[in-house]
Amino acid sequence: MTTLTFNQFKMAIYATYLTNYYGFKLKKTNDPKEKKQLRIDYASQLLGKLNIKVSVINKEKLPQDGQFLLVSNHRSVIDPLIVEIAIQNTDIYGHWIAKKELYNSFFFGTFVRNGGTILLDRDSSQMGEFFSDIKKCVKEGDSIFIFPEGTRNKAGTELGEFKEGSRIIAVKNRLPMLPIFIRTQANDVLMSSLKDEKKQRTIEIEIGDIIDYKDKSMTLEEAYKKQFNIQ
Repeated sequence: MTTLTFNQFKMAIYATYLTNYYGFKLKKTNDPKEKKQLRIDYASQLLGKLNIKVSVINKEKLPQDGQFLLVSNHRSVIDPLIVEIAIQNTDIYGHWIAKKELYNSFFFGTFVRNGGTILLDRDSSQMGEFFSDIKKCVKEGDSIFIFPEGTRNKAGTELGEFKEGSRIIAVKNRLPMLPIFIRTQANDVLMSSLKDEKKQRTIEIEIGDIIDYKDKSMTLEEAYKKQFNIQ
């Protein structure tokens, strides 16, 4: 059994309060611009409390607007916050693909259900509703944000295996793919910050070149690895 230090306990209480506070604020609006701003405010406050700074590499490659399938690797529970900060000065608003466990979570549930997400139920034998929800969001002019690895990479490798569903989403909805790579081992930074938030730490996130959904010369995983020089 893991024993929390006082500092970790204090941060857990604060994070739970902040997550639910913004979850209820998000519930009160359906406006994409307001939801985006609330998500940015939440990310800024929580990362600020942890004293974590986000540094964006190749910021000039980031589109200012448009619709995309934003694809990112997945290293930690704060990855969505890191991505939100990275694209905060753009007009890109997207719905995160979120697994059922997050919808039912005491900690994340209220925020996830109201924050602009699409439910992915891996236990369901029918995926029609999932793809229908995506199509509806795209039709409304929004982007889709996804972690193609499907879950956090806890193996310590640079990248986990991509699920093939990501490219299917892009092709079905004619969405160019915007690759983003969290270079820093974000979970290690998070754990260090929970022990001592007085020291500022930095997480680097890199923007890649847009990948055409019609390009079949290589898989999405291969194209992603090539962009970010991942072996």
